[in-house]
Amino acid sequence: MVLDRVEGVVTHDTVSSLPSLLREGDLVVVNNTRVMPARLIGRRVPSGGAVECMLLNRIEREPGGRETWMALVHPGQKLRPGARMRFEGDGQSAVLIGDVREQRFHGRRVVTLWPEAGGSVEEIVDAIGHIPLPPYIRRDDTREDRERYQTIYARERGSVAAPTAGLHFSGELMARMKARGVEVVEITLHVGYGTFKPVRTSVVEEHVVDPERYTIADEAADAIAQAKRDRRRVIAAGTTTTRALEQAALDGAGRVSAGPGEATVFIYPGFRFQVIDALLTNFHLPKSSLLMLVAAFAGRERVLAAYEEAVRQRYRFYSYGDAMLVR
Repeated sequence: MVLDRVEGVVTHDTVSSLPSLLREGDLVVVNNTRVMPARLIGRRVPSGGAVECMLLNRIEREPGGRETWMALVHPGQKLRPGARMRFEGDGQSAVLIGDVREQRFHGRRVVTLWPEAGGSVEEIVDAIGHIPLPPYIRRDDTREDRERYQTIYARERGSVAAPTAGLHFSGELMARMKARGVEVVEITLHVGYGTFKPVRTSVVEEHVVDPERYTIADEAADAIAQAKRDRRRVIAAGTTTTRALEQAALDGAGRVSAGPGEATVFIYPGFRFQVIDALLTNFHLPKSSLLMLVAAFAGRERVLAAYEEAVRQRYRFYSYGDAMLVR
């Protein structure tokens, strides 16, 4: 779907036609984060009861190969500070031991992980962990998901969810975009579990989005600055890319600066965009911060009308669904 955010006109096309929908000189910004197998399944020690631990973000590396992480654990009521967990994979000799150190809000725990015998935490997580598929995909993950639930340019390990607008890109499509004179640069924002958190507050402004770590390289920052000087369009591939760019502009007084940062901005209607001129995105869940971001960019009424048309036309929604280009 192609939505003209000025006129509100909706047209229908295919992702393979994307190069013809772009202009020579456009700058497309993509998020090169890589989904890690962050879901660990194991047993409580010494009871043997089942336990699940979703790694959210690493807090620190400690001497001796230990790592401290923020995580979601289940069953939370039985995993209080002092609880111990043991994680091992089918057919894998590598084992991780974990201790719950602190109890935080919304089911979060601070946990310490270390190898039972040899290897690193990262190596063992990669060996025994499971890809955390979105909660609306109601099946167990498979080994194929380790590559299927990644963009073709996924490089920087650290997300618990894919930047799904990027799943539409193939090598052939990227080559045709570049042949048309479209520039492509990469940034990194590690998508957190909060991307699935619905907006439950009756007052939109009271909703709090979870912070997400991002990094913008010198090359990307320079390319974005040059595009803005040349009055060329900056097109974000996905809401995660948008969040990183607009946060960097907020922090940089209107300029996207290179370096690491933390995206805390909640983008909803009334937000003043400083960087992006167009957005490629999927169709999002109701009552989500992602849908509100799209509504902020294109206008609430236009987006709702476009979504009604998408339902009539039987577009597929969510992670493996169809795409919308808002321009």
